[in-house]
Amino acid sequence: MASDVDLIELSVPVTERDHVRGSLDAPNVIVEYGDYECPDCGRAYWVVKELLEDLGDQVAFVFRNFPLVDLHPRADSVAEALEAAAAQGRFWEMHDWFYEHQHSLESLDLDGHARSIGLDVELWRKNLREASFKERVREDLETGRASGVHGTPTFFINGTRYTGKLDRRSMLAATRR
Repeated sequence: MASDVDLIELSVPVTERDHVRGSLDAPNVIVEYGDYECPDCGRAYWVVKELLEDLGDQVAFVFRNFPLVDLHPRADSVAEALEAAAAQGRFWEMHDWFYEHQHSLESLDLDGHARSIGLDVELWRKNLREASFKERVREDLETGRASGVHGTPTFFINGTRYTGKLDRRSMLAATRR
């Protein structure tokens, strides 16, 4: 168990600006800094999905972009595609789809998927060219760095960095502390 000196706190609190699944009034808030091309984030996606089912309205899940472009050259553009989908209220549909199809990201038909989840594809493409989505990704990256994030996935549970195993049982136990 880490001592209080070893605890790392989330530097920028969760707000309505964030992508939130659930209510920010929930007793547990899990924040993930993730990269859509990161294989460990892909495995963690399924763990988080189980946690959300287990905890129901007792948890809010927040996703913040932390593209590791040195390792994943498309990470920035993928994060920006999700931010553009968020402008049409479809962030979580794109988020889930990317992780559920992570093994074949290279061959994905992004326009086809955007259409299948109900996006206005022309508007989505236009939005992708706007600097505001790049800025949003950059802001997430900066908040992560300010919180001591160096790799993905990095989780914070109730404002404190989670350093345990990335499995359902361990993370569920951390929400009960």
